[in-house]
Amino acid sequence: MFSCQLRQTIVYTCLLSLLIGVNVSAVGQSANPRFRVVAIAEKDGGVHAPFVAEAKKWLAQLATEGHFTIDYIENTKPINEVFLAKYQLFLQLNYPPYMWTDTAKEAFRKYITEGKHGGWVGLHHASLLGEFDGYAMWPWFSEFMGGIRYKNYIPGFARATVHVEAKGHPCLKGLPATFEIEKEEWYTYNKNPRPNVKVLATVDESTYVPNSTIKMGGDHPVIWSNEHMKARNVYIFMGHHPDLFKNGAFVKLLRNAIFWGSGYEQP
Repeated sequence: MFSCQLRQTIVYTCLLSLLIGVNVSAVGQSANPRFRVVAIAEKDGGVHAPFVAEAKKWLAQLATEGHFTIDYIENTKPINEVFLAKYQLFLQLNYPPYMWTDTAKEAFRKYITEGKHGGWVGLHHASLLGEFDGYAMWPWFSEFMGGIRYKNYIPGFARATVHVEAKGHPCLKGLPATFEIEKEEWYTYNKNPRPNVKVLATVDESTYVPNSTIKMGGDHPVIWSNEHMKARNVYIFMGHHPDLFKNGAFVKLLRNAIFWGSGYEQP
């Protein structure tokens, strides 16, 4: 009798997961969670599958240590105002600002502009703004990211040094003044977001190894926050290579960002 009920519960849970697009297997990482995180990552990790796989392992451990839970979604279909109201942090793990439903766009916009429920941490692909895969650019998200549009990237990767600029910001607490990222694409944009956002860190283009002609021209922000929005938010450009989780500075940065964005102290 018990095994039959157990099988029924498992079947029901799996069906529910398929219907709402939430990977409920990630839920319950803490018996008494202090807060809840929803993380969006393309199905099977998309082009960033190795990074997403490492991120999920690292996040599971962090959730256990920090007494919070994470739900994963693979597209924006579940997103509406009621759905987002359950979460104290929206983690845009590797999902671009297109392929969103109109309902999701409006719910997310209110979540960020009104700041009633939680904060946002966006990585890497979150600044892939433009016309891609037949989708038009999302103007509001471009404004949120500082009015930028994606322009180019270094397809073969480059090592480079990142300079911490806003040393007093909570997301950068405990980070060295400079740190090195071994392999990254270093997106360039049609313009510098600096006039519209608070820049937290920049990449030193003169340190690219191998050198590249794909540059912003000196001032190249890679971590920033839009303080015109009421929700706490931070964009972290890095987020492509799985080896980032072996980088102490990146791990500390992401850890800081998750707790600061959620509004909860680190354990």
